Amino acid sequence: MGLPGAEPPAANGGGLSGFLGGKSKYVRMDDVLPQEQEEDGSGGVRVRRSQSSRRYVFACSVFASLNSVLLGYDVGVMSGCILFIQKDLHITEVQQEVLVGCLSFISLLGSLAGGRTSDAVGRKWTIGLAAIVFQAGAAVMTFAPSFEVLMIGRLLAGVGIGFGVMIAPVYIAEISPAASRGSFTSFPEIFINLGILLGYISNYAFSGLPDHISWRVMLAVGILPSVSIAFAVLVIPESPRWLVMQNRVDEARAVLLKVTDSEDEAKERLAEIEAAAAVTISGKYDGKTVWQELTRPSPVIRRMLITGLGIQCFQQITGIDALVYYSPTIFRDAGITTESQLLVATVAVGFFKTAFIALAIVLIDRVGRKPLLYVSTVGMTACLVVLAATLAMLAHGSVSKSAGIAVAILTVCGDVAFFSIGIGPICWVMSSEIFPLRLRSQAAALGAVMNRVTSGAVAMSFLSVCRAISVAGAFSVFAVISALSVVFVYRFVPETSGKTLEEIELLFGGDGVAARGEVELSDGEHLVHKG
Repeated sequence: MGLPGAEPPAANGGGLSGFLGGKSKYVRMDDVLPQEQEEDGSGGVRVRRSQSSRRYVFACSVFASLNSVLLGYDVGVMSGCILFIQKDLHITEVQQEVLVGCLSFISLLGSLAGGRTSDAVGRKWTIGLAAIVFQAGAAVMTFAPSFEVLMIGRLLAGVGIGFGVMIAPVYIAEISPAASRGSFTSFPEIFINLGILLGYISNYAFSGLPDHISWRVMLAVGILPSVSIAFAVLVIPESPRWLVMQNRVDEARAVLLKVTDSEDEAKERLAEIEAAAAVTISGKYDGKTVWQELTRPSPVIRRMLITGLGIQCFQQITGIDALVYYSPTIFRDAGITTESQLLVATVAVGFFKTAFIALAIVLIDRVGRKPLLYVSTVGMTACLVVLAATLAMLAHGSVSKSAGIAVAILTVCGDVAFFSIGIGPICWVMSSEIFPLRLRSQAAALGAVMNRVTSGAVAMSFLSVCRAISVAGAFSVFAVISALSVVFVYRFVPETSGKTLEEIELLFGGDGVAARGEVELSDGEHLVHKG
């Protein structure tokens, strides 16, 4: 079952104009006036306000994404920590898998609780709560005298990460303008990758310490980013959409005036949000609770869930966490033997991940979500095929060790690069923008749960699968799944770039507030009403 309008409309075909049938009441802003010359009532230039509002949203997005550094750091640092924890605490291979993989399963509890919590206390205070819980877990892990205590800290950290991973994209999507929402909503993903890189660097920097100290220092460093979140919570505003849902319209208007280019645009967005909130409060939903809507969905919500949960699932079951968590193990299997060489190769993986996610942020609103997803999924499939073939040839001695190691490193770096430029950030962008206001936070939480479950399943089973069918066999399976993700993108993922959150429901056949007026959206430019 494909999505109605899943393919992006042609730029000259009216886009949603043809879909709705009627005269558009919007045009592009540059068809109305030259942006550089538009003056506001005080004689200032509107483009200056535009730049100021974008800088403000940029800063809010950075602060809201700080929790993602914690997740990334934990993922990256554990790939090296596990080598030293094994020596110090003498844990078994099964305990290694549980220690690494349990974070994903436990974080789903935080994600589920985060949806309801953010609806109750607000988006920004949920960000603060996530940091506090993670800090407690990191402190317990740092001083853990045994595997059991280490697991307690790991469980606490997992809950904190679960809160943070679901709320940051939702918050950023709700404060960002449509034309740059994709870039800003990608910030949590780049911060995850930055955290992974910092984790790898920490592994390398502290690997020379004694075994019983090195892994503790590595984990303790992860507490530092969470301290800065206390400051962030004090300076960022609350989501205007959440404020409207709480009948705090004046506060919502004040926030919108800061994040929009003009008073007219702020009024426009406030009207759309109020209309969406009114639909939520009205009898349209027949008294159903949010979870009843999600568990017994209408056809429109079902299509949204297929897209949102499906892309979260494919992001993980293509094996990215196996590459990140177990990259030293993979490189060792390829023939790298010394710990320092393993950690240097792992740092290279982290660098590629961070560099290409930065490129994705530049391209996501210019190129669009769907083209980047095609590049990402096709590229990952090719890299996984080559990696599986190379590891198989190394195992059979049909390729030289030096050539095999070089190809293995390049294909691992290539896979994480293709992941980072597409499905890595876009999965979170899509999950935070496709659901209607009433369902957004808890549907996004459900998507985060799907992501964490599949991540945990991969992380906790990878070593066992490799032992059963070899490392090459495991990556052959990932390659097949990655090929299926290309088909999924074609059938079920619409192009959402440049559309407001209230308009996106139309792509799934909904009758959201955007149905009040037709919209022309082709390249994410600002829109204004025709006079």
